[in-house]
Amino acid sequence: MTVVLDGESLSPEDVAAVARDDARLEIDEAARERLRESRARVEDVIESGEAVYGLNTGFGELVDERIPPEEIEQLQTNLLRSHAAGAGRELEREEVRAMLVARINALVTGYSGIRETVVDHLVAICNEGVHPVVRSRGSLGASGDLAPLAHMSLVLIGEGEAVVEGSNEEGGKRCSGADALAEIGLEPLSLQPKEGLALINGTQLTAGLAALAVVDGERLVRGADAAGALTIETSLGTTATAARAIHEARPHTGQLESAREVRRLTAGSEIVEAHRNCDRVQDAYSLRCLPQVHGAVRDALSHLRDAVSIELNSATDNPLVFAGDRVDDRASGTERAAILSGGNFHGAPLALRLEYARLALTDLAAISERRIDRLLNPNLQEPHLPPFLAADSGVESGYMIAQYTAAALLNELRSIGAASADNTPVSGGQEDHVSMSGQSALNARRAVENATQVVAAEFVCGAQAADYVDDAFETDEPLSLGVGTSAVYDLVREVVPSLEADRPVHTDVDRVATLLERGLLDETIERATGDSPSIDDD
Repeated sequence: MTVVLDGESLSPEDVAAVARDDARLEIDEAARERLRESRARVEDVIESGEAVYGLNTGFGELVDERIPPEEIEQLQTNLLRSHAAGAGRELEREEVRAMLVARINALVTGYSGIRETVVDHLVAICNEGVHPVVRSRGSLGASGDLAPLAHMSLVLIGEGEAVVEGSNEEGGKRCSGADALAEIGLEPLSLQPKEGLALINGTQLTAGLAALAVVDGERLVRGADAAGALTIETSLGTTATAARAIHEARPHTGQLESAREVRRLTAGSEIVEAHRNCDRVQDAYSLRCLPQVHGAVRDALSHLRDAVSIELNSATDNPLVFAGDRVDDRASGTERAAILSGGNFHGAPLALRLEYARLALTDLAAISERRIDRLLNPNLQEPHLPPFLAADSGVESGYMIAQYTAAALLNELRSIGAASADNTPVSGGQEDHVSMSGQSALNARRAVENATQVVAAEFVCGAQAADYVDDAFETDEPLSLGVGTSAVYDLVREVVPSLEADRPVHTDVDRVATLLERGLLDETIERATGDSPSIDDD
């Protein structure tokens, strides 16, 4: 797969394809022309001697310091060195690649004034498997993700460290930035005016991680719909609460989608039909309100997707270089230079939505954990289910501790604070309100990871409960699950055998989490239910 970067059409799925599937990058020719035109305007301003932030002045609080022409190039190199001040764990391979593709696409929008060769170097290191070593902490989300982007960009000038893939060393060869470039036949760059600032001033750590969180989160909520549908069936709940009429009376988009998924997944279920006229009036909220809760999570992730899709195709550094010799500022009635200083690097548009998505994913984990408990807890579960789904309860604990782990993962998510609600002024007070969007993105990734484990545990327990469901009915023949939940059950059983005696539970959960993360559950459900005629029947 090849992803063509044009500064206009990069999607979260494209980012994931580059980050995880090693899709190669190409630059659209029209975008290259924008790069050349933008650079020419920068060079014109430099020749004029006009004081412009980022070209011939200091940075942050040092903005009033004028830099003499002979030191302008050194200024850009020093910027990368001084800002590479990150801390914490190193970013994972896919996180670095997501940041790289997001940074390249932002540059080719044509507002950064950077040379074409700089972009070509970035494309080459991504395509050839050179992954800068980037520390994950240090960004304040304004003036963008400075520290992580500085670590990434050091490799371009032959400094810092990188991991080069394709060697005989497991995981790749870790070496200096200079050696990494030599491995793929590139020389270190000498940065020209504006280029150091253009490389590090932007939201691309936030945007790259947010793109992955959107793709993963949307896939996870689809998986949670399936896990919940399986739980409803195996605990003898009713699918009537997913009836189209109920949700059209309150037509939130996500709610309608999740209700439709429950109908689609359980279509043709003999289990549901066998107890449709039983004495139970209502199910517990974790079953009855699945469409409302999962739907709200869908809507939160959709809100994040909108922001990420805009951010990936936006100019987020400072100053920005605009077409023409001058830009008319009608608000003041004056004309201003075509290189304008602003605040597009501020991560608030992403940070606030990332917090919303993190909270939504926490709630997704919460309702899934409650459904797990209803399958396991002898004080809540249906009579046909043995305590904790153990084959020999008492001697064996079955899946008892799977719920403990789900509760621990949920507690961890609930303990995460709202990073974007914090503010610590920096740079001598010049940068006095920051977004903390980088931490918001890292937190959202953690929410996806934890919630995936919880939902995977629900799948494991739901499949085990399905093995006992026939005990609830007096019938000579086994009753079938729905067309979708049956396919899901079969897929889970391909990697997790029925629990006939106690064994380490973490392997069961990890295997199903892998099915979720790799999209195999999605594919299985689509194959089984794609054209089901009964999904809209009530």
